[in-house]
Amino acid sequence: MLARLPRVTNENVLVGFDTSDDAGVYKLTPECALVQTVDFFTPIVDDPFTFGAIAAANSLSDIYAMGGRPVCALSIVAYPAKGDLEDLEAILQGGASKMAEAGCVILGGHSVSDEEIKFGYAVTGIIHPERVLTNAGARPGDVLVITKSIGTGIISTALKRGIAHEEHVGASVESMLTLNREACEQALAAGAHGCTDVTGFGLMGHAREMALASGVTLEIEAEAVPLLPGALEYARAGAIPGGLKNNREFASCAVEAAREISPELESLLYDPQTSGGLLVSVPGPLAAGRRIGRVLPRGSHLIRIL
Repeated sequence: MLARLPRVTNENVLVGFDTSDDAGVYKLTPECALVQTVDFFTPIVDDPFTFGAIAAANSLSDIYAMGGRPVCALSIVAYPAKGDLEDLEAILQGGASKMAEAGCVILGGHSVSDEEIKFGYAVTGIIHPERVLTNAGARPGDVLVITKSIGTGIISTALKRGIAHEEHVGASVESMLTLNREACEQALAAGAHGCTDVTGFGLMGHAREMALASGVTLEIEAEAVPLLPGALEYARAGAIPGGLKNNREFASCAVEAAREISPELESLLYDPQTSGGLLVSVPGPLAAGRRIGRVLPRGSHLIRIL
């Protein structure tokens, strides 16, 4: 559908929707540009305060993925008309606490009555027009780094099925609550060429977007990808979210496996993440993350799994 939408020609639009980037970028002056994004979703944990904080961290992540600094936000709330208002207040408080941690001011928002709870933010950041990180910047010879472990989707599904251990859920929540601010700062300091955050499309889906936009092949070492505690165990138990299956259908045609990997590990490569880490294409090491592969000239597939 996006391919059929009319393109608006504007010299100030530095990043639009045509490259599947994490946020849009609009230049205001030669030294300042706006970074804008919006993200919201249904509850992923039981505690309302924690859900609000995770939703905020997830929304902020798109700004960090572009190399920007979040400055202000508008909340988006869908909540049942007869729902518990104390829970709603806790959601808002959780979001506000994470926005305050990021130094991002909440200016207001919009709410609607909806039987299914949804919460998130539209976030605006600022960035220098010449320091924008996009998913189209990866270069052959770069190192691929991921800054968080993966597995939040599978662990969330295990939680809903009542089979998740408390310590595994706690580790997943801690990861989702962690801002990508430090990772962004280190990526910029290291001279990163390309960046995206790993969220709903999973590692393979977002890697596909980076490879396609950059005109390269990403070579990923499957066993080097960091996993959250318990994620493999729950994948073996069949705690597979519906989004994972959709991600596999979307991205698997772009993936070439150099050798057999276990079905559970393969599933985790497609697992949809909430408030995941940054996937960074950088010319050298990055202290904030783990090296999982390298960037190659374009080959027969967009992604090559070792």
